[in-house]
Amino acid sequence: MKRILFLWVILISLQAFSQEDAWVYFNAKPNAQAFFNNPLSELSQRSLDRRVVQNIALDIHDAPMHQPYIDQIAASNGIAVMAKSKWFNALHIQGSFEDISALSVLPFVDHLDFANRALNAAGKSTIVQKHKKNKKSLRSAAVFNYGNSANQIQMLNGHLLHQQDYTGSGKIIAVMDGGFPNVDNASTFSRLRNNNLILGGYDYVNRSPDFYTGISHGTMVLSTMGGFKDGELVGTAPDAAYYLFITEDGNNEWPLELSLWVEAAEEADRLGVDVLNTSLGYTEFDNPNYNFTYEDMNGTTAFISKGVDMAFSRGMISVNSAGNSGNDDWQYISAPADAVHALTIGAVNAAGNYATFSSQGPSFDGRVKPDVVAQGQQAVFSNTNGNITTGNGTSFSGPIMAGMVACLWQALPTKTNAEIVQLIKESAHLFATPNEELGYGIPDFNLALNTALLTTESASKNKFSIFPNPAKESITVAFPSGFDSADVSIYNTLGQLVLQRKVSNQNATFTVNEINSGMYLYTIQTQNYWQSGKISKQ
Repeated sequence: MKRILFLWVILISLQAFSQEDAWVYFNAKPNAQAFFNNPLSELSQRSLDRRVVQNIALDIHDAPMHQPYIDQIAASNGIAVMAKSKWFNALHIQGSFEDISALSVLPFVDHLDFANRALNAAGKSTIVQKHKKNKKSLRSAAVFNYGNSANQIQMLNGHLLHQQDYTGSGKIIAVMDGGFPNVDNASTFSRLRNNNLILGGYDYVNRSPDFYTGISHGTMVLSTMGGFKDGELVGTAPDAAYYLFITEDGNNEWPLELSLWVEAAEEADRLGVDVLNTSLGYTEFDNPNYNFTYEDMNGTTAFISKGVDMAFSRGMISVNSAGNSGNDDWQYISAPADAVHALTIGAVNAAGNYATFSSQGPSFDGRVKPDVVAQGQQAVFSNTNGNITTGNGTSFSGPIMAGMVACLWQALPTKTNAEIVQLIKESAHLFATPNEELGYGIPDFNLALNTALLTTESASKNKFSIFPNPAKESITVAFPSGFDSADVSIYNTLGQLVLQRKVSNQNATFTVNEINSGMYLYTIQTQNYWQSGKISKQ
């Protein structure tokens, strides 16, 4: 009987692995112009505003996929469509190798990419190093009683931002995780609920609107950012707003989770989210043919890592836990922490020393990873019952940092995502001498804020200015010393260019009669200088 049972298990496993995971990429978006004519058909006003502030133009990645292409793939023999991505104009599909390969003849298919890279025509067979699964990288008075959570905030000088009323208010964080059970009931999250700061969410794994389910990991992660229990726990961004997305399948480890994350990130982009928090990491899957190697930790191989970089190009900041493999044979960061534009977070103990479980860098291509670190050993968080406890993992150092990112960005709302990230890195105590364990080290968010404010004050003395503002018929540009000419561009709230003029010291005034009344964003650009601001047309 045992032998029969054993053989039955083998047969089931072989049958399961006969289904391959792959991405099919399309070569066009025939209806893209309809989107460009009406961006609000795909993106919220807040999403467009985020782009305008950062001077990010809409592009083909923002346009929706062509539904007839999706329908034809879904109707193909033996093919199941599991997820889709407009950013990459691709579908995540499952099917046999033969059925998936047959899709390559369709005229709108650009190429196929199998999760088992040995099956790709240009792929290479790799000896996969065995390693352990790196699953989950476990308005106020502004004077909080932090209780036992004080250290993890004060280490970053985050309490000094809180004292200035920078508590995340006005910023939105999307949390991608495995579940958020009891967030709708636990006392730790009553502050969020009472202030309507949980904006919504979705369970992508089960395609369900119920996101107060799944594994407890996401609940614990959220508590380090948005949790509040006076005298016991104060999250790093208690007044930020949150979307809660389930992208991690607690029962399976498969490549689909990478695509679900990208799908959730695209929705976060649509909703106008500022910061993405991901305390998940992927290196090993149930089917070992899909396993990553250290060579794959290059920022360009894993679909989820490419998604992080695409999110950054849309104006968001993705804060990613480095992983908990520091003591394993596989000691390195995981995907998506390897992404070029991920703000990758390692872990230290309460004294600020390296926590030995924290995954190390660099990335395979030699970039500094982790970028910075926060307390992840004996970090304070809430469980699903609302009880305050402690635990270890970059799962906690990541969101602790993500909350502070939101607070800093609240204080510096005109900064781009790249500028915010750079300020954080430069404020860290090892910025001049980064290493593979701590990256640039422990950031000082108060230093980052003061540096930015001093730089802004200094720069304001040597800036272009536009007047009158509000304007009626014409605008004049006042030149600082050292500049003779500049290009002025004016954009509407949809991010569309409505007026562009070349001005000089001798000809610095131009009319604005051709644009309608309302609020606009302007940019002034020279060969080596760029400046932006808002102007009102009456």
